[in-house]
Amino acid sequence: MPVDAERDQRFARWIADFSSSARAAGITDATLQSAFDGIRFIPRVTELDGAQAEFTRTVWDYLDSAVSTQRVVRGQDRLLQARPAVDPAATRYGVPAEILAAIWGMESNYGSNTGDIPTIDALATLGFEGRREAWARSQLLAALKILQNRDISRAQMVGSWAGAMGQTQFLPSNFLAYAVDADGDGRRDIWGSLPDVMASTANFLVRSGWQSGQPWGQEVRLPPGFDLALADGEQRRPAAVWAGLGVQTMDGSPLPALADAALLLPAGARGPAFIVGPNFRTILRYNNSTSYALAVGLLAQALGGGAPVQAAWPRDLQPLSRSQLLALQTALNARSFDSGTPDGMMGPATRSAARRYQRSVGLPADGYPTLELLQSVQ
Repeated sequence: MPVDAERDQRFARWIADFSSSARAAGITDATLQSAFDGIRFIPRVTELDGAQAEFTRTVWDYLDSAVSTQRVVRGQDRLLQARPAVDPAATRYGVPAEILAAIWGMESNYGSNTGDIPTIDALATLGFEGRREAWARSQLLAALKILQNRDISRAQMVGSWAGAMGQTQFLPSNFLAYAVDADGDGRRDIWGSLPDVMASTANFLVRSGWQSGQPWGQEVRLPPGFDLALADGEQRRPAAVWAGLGVQTMDGSPLPALADAALLLPAGARGPAFIVGPNFRTILRYNNSTSYALAVGLLAQALGGGAPVQAAWPRDLQPLSRSQLLALQTALNARSFDSGTPDGMMGPATRSAARRYQRSVGLPADGYPTLELLQSVQ
């Protein structure tokens, strides 16, 4: 039997097994028939799921494209056109229009690129593949509930290879929890209804902790000799306390009145510094990447006519590849600076271990992974 034919038989058995559990969870036979008639295994989805890039992008490289002049100009134009949908959502939920537009821009280039892979097929493929089966099964069940609610048709339910859908890329579980029918047509349509897109996105942010009237953060200047170990994005203090330690805005105006602010050095000691508040952490609930949250904040700032980042990025620094990060983690562990199980990913445990090592040898304790740091630890 050809390999593809044998795989398709196993896929069909997986679908039959999943259908039984979906039926037990309240999915009707009519919905299952609509969803799974003509279901296809998509090899490209498993390829993309397994393709972890060896080289990671620097934050400045990411921001160069995320907050490019072209994206800002296009965003200002699209925001002007979309005001009738954006402004009511901003008013109702207390989330600035520019933040909603920035997420819209980041997720689908303002609605122009929402993905064209059938969500049901993508999630079934990921579930069958098995690497993230429990997650994919839960998302597939959520997608079936969306079909059963008649929010969208099977043919129109398309998105990314990983199952994110619509103009602001909701996973099916987030759709069920946060999507809003803002235009009153009885359906929550984040693919074609801009009022629904904006209200759903704002609702997600508010339910995830967005605090109305507070900024996401601001670029700041640290005083000479500042203890960089304090700028780890985790240690929170009132802005007044940071001001007392010499932290200043770039233009000398008062720091934003944040009761629970942290300092962030996304490119280490030589790059820009930011003070960030609860709303920055809320954006991380949308996508748990510091670069992403920073891009949303800076794109929103630019859409509103605000200044770009003023301090220079250390563009001469070479980012570590995943294998080099793995070597760094292994070397830190060998020297008793516990960075957790080495996985080639720069997370809080690795940053903390790097800071402790840097402090032990008299280096600026910024926790930023560089080739010099790797060579020093090794």
